[in-house]
Amino acid sequence: MSLSRIGKLPVIIPAGVTITVDSGDVTVEGPKGKLVQFITPAVDVKVEDGQVTVHPKDESRQARAQHGLMRALINNMVVGVTQGYERRLEVKGVGFRVSSSNNELTMSLGFSHEVKYKAPEGVNVSNEKMVIVVSGIDKQKVGQTAAEIRALKKPEPYKGKGIMHLGEQILRKAGKAGKK
Repeated sequence: MSLSRIGKLPVIIPAGVTITVDSGDVTVEGPKGKLVQFITPAVDVKVEDGQVTVHPKDESRQARAQHGLMRALINNMVVGVTQGYERRLEVKGVGFRVSSSNNELTMSLGFSHEVKYKAPEGVNVSNEKMVIVVSGIDKQKVGQTAAEIRALKKPEPYKGKGIMHLGEQILRKAGKAGKK
C-alpha cells in the first residue's frame, strides 16, 4: 500500500509559529491568532526539528483516507495564523448596494427589504464599493461565510446579476427569441 502524496510531505513551521500536540488536539499559534483542530484517531501527528509530520497508525482504509486530510488541515492552520485567508465577492446589478459596519453587511439586492448579514465569530466582512471582502484565519469559516453571502442572491444566467466570487465566469443564456 502506498501513502498519500500530500500526507507524507512535512509541514514546515515558520518563525513565530508554535505548534503543540496534546490529548487528541493540535494547537497552532501565530502572529494573527490561535487555531485548534482535533486529530482523528487513525493518524499520529509529531512535531520535531521545526516541522510537523503525519503518519497513519495502520494500513486501514480510514487511516489512509485521514492521512492527507490531517496534513492539509494542519498546513491550512499554519497559513491562516501567518498570512490569513481572504475571499472577495462581487455584487452586480442595477440598484444593488452594499454597506458594512460593525462586521455586519447591509445589502439592497432587489428584494422588497434590505438584507442584513452578521459575520460569525473570527471572520471579518467589509466592502469596497461593490466588492465584499471576507477575511479571517480559519479557511473553513472564511469559505463558508463567503458561500452563505453568495447564496443570498446567486448570479442568474440571463443578465448576470447577483453576488459572485471575484473573477467567476457566469454561463450566460440567450433570452426569449422574438417573433418573426
